[in-house]
Amino acid sequence: MNKLINLLILCFFLFACNGEAEPGDETGNDGVVSSPAILPFSIVNEYPHDTASYTEGLSFYNGQLYESTGATPTISNNGTWIGQIEIPTGKIQKKIDLGAEWFGEGITFLNDKIYQLTYKTKKGFVYDAKTFKKLKEFTYSADEGWGLTNDGKHLIMSDGTSSLYFLDPESLKVINVVGVSDNNGPIANINELELINGYLYANQWLTPYLLKIDPASGKVVGKFDFTQMTDQIKNQYPDAQEFNGVAYDSTTKKIYVTGKKWPKLYEIKIL
Repeated sequence: MNKLINLLILCFFLFACNGEAEPGDETGNDGVVSSPAILPFSIVNEYPHDTASYTEGLSFYNGQLYESTGATPTISNNGTWIGQIEIPTGKIQKKIDLGAEWFGEGITFLNDKIYQLTYKTKKGFVYDAKTFKKLKEFTYSADEGWGLTNDGKHLIMSDGTSSLYFLDPESLKVINVVGVSDNNGPIANINELELINGYLYANQWLTPYLLKIDPASGKVVGKFDFTQMTDQIKNQYPDAQEFNGVAYDSTTKKIYVTGKKWPKLYEIKIL
C-alpha cells in the first residue's frame, strides 16, 4: 500500500513539473522559441554631445566617461581619437589622437589599460589608461574591428557579423567565439558592446535597438527599442547618424547612450 501511495505522489510531482516552464525557458509548449521581449526604460537626463564626434565607443574608467571616434575623408567630424568627456558639458578634457591614417573603433578598460580597435586595418592598440602612453600594438584575424568590452578576464570584440570574439588580454589571441542569435537565427551587425550585470548590451548597427545578450550562449534575451529617441534626434539634427554608444558606470549604476554625431548624450534607467 505504501508503495502505491509513493508511486502516485511521484507521478503527481512529475506531472506538475512538466506543466511549468523552467526560469528563462523561452520555448513554448508548441516548441516554438519566442522572440526577445521589448524591455522598458526611461530617460533620466539629457546632456550635450559634440555633433562633430563620430562615436564608435563609450566606456567608463574610474568614474570618468571616455569616448572613441572614427573618421574618414568623407565624414565631416573632429577626427579619430580617444578622449575623456565631461558629461555636463560634453567637452573633451584630454585625448589621444590617432591621426588621419586610422579609423578608430571600440574601446574598453581592463587592468589600467585602454584597448582599442580600428576599422579595416586589423590593428589594435593598447595604452596606459592613466598616462595615455601607447604600450603596444596587436593584430586580429577578423576582417573588421567594431565594438569592444570586457568581462574582467577577457576582451570581448565584435566585427559587424553575428560573432563575438573572446580574447586573452595579454596575448590578444582569440580563445572563444560565440554566435549571437534570436528566434529567427543569427543576428548580424553586432556593434558597440558593454557588459552590465552579467549581460552584454550591444548596439545593432542600422537599427534603433540595444540588444541584451547572454554572453555564454549568445542568445538575445531582450531588447530596447530606441526608435522614438532616434527619430527625435534626426528631426532635431538631420546630420545625426546611427544610434551607437553605450556605457555603464559601475560606481553610480548609471547607463548612458548616444549616437554618431548626435547632439545629445542620454542617461537612461532600465525599469
